[in-house]
Amino acid sequence: MQPSLDVLSMHESKPRGRHRSVEAEASILKAALYLLERKSLRQVTADAIARRAGVSKTTIYKWWPNKSLVALDAYLGGMTERVAMPDTGSAVMDFTMQLKSVTAFYKSPLGRLFCQFIAEGQSDPKFLALFRERFLYARRDAARVMWRRGVERGEICREVDSEIVLDLIYGPMIFRLLAGHGSLSEQESEAMVEAVFGGIRRSGYRCLGELKKRMPGSPAARKISRSPV
Repeated sequence: MQPSLDVLSMHESKPRGRHRSVEAEASILKAALYLLERKSLRQVTADAIARRAGVSKTTIYKWWPNKSLVALDAYLGGMTERVAMPDTGSAVMDFTMQLKSVTAFYKSPLGRLFCQFIAEGQSDPKFLALFRERFLYARRDAARVMWRRGVERGEICREVDSEIVLDLIYGPMIFRLLAGHGSLSEQESEAMVEAVFGGIRRSGYRCLGELKKRMPGSPAARKISRSPV
């Protein structure tokens, strides 16, 4: 019988990797990633992961309480490799580039697992709590770095609640991903960030359209560079 998440506290209390074979762990996560890009979460079994990784199912359950947590670790590893965390010198550009990157990931075969993890959590509150801890909170911590840089540069008013703004930036994309009622194009990502920053930008800072015109290589930037001083 598959181990219960009730043993998770014991699993989490031990330093990860302490008794693991690094090669075997990498093989398991690589196998899970391969399968998850081709099948749904519920179609991927621990047996299939074990066969592809060349390990026993017992080895998997020794390190992860259940298949969903293997999938979650593989998912997070794949997302970390594929989603950019830019530092352009402009908060609006950072959030625009990052939102485009994360949206492209969510539209990929692996990224579509996001909706499946949410669905899985509806019948498994413990898994949903872990999903928030390992995925949501970690991603928000990374976004806060971009936010703090913008505040420190004087682009964003310090009085604005960053938690609300992060929800405003990423919320529309997540809603469209789950409901499927609207576009997830790069142009929509630009519009979402610009709509939010239109309300929180300190006076004197240019909008995204003006910034893009001044980026190296843009037609407007080339025109400006040729203009007499």
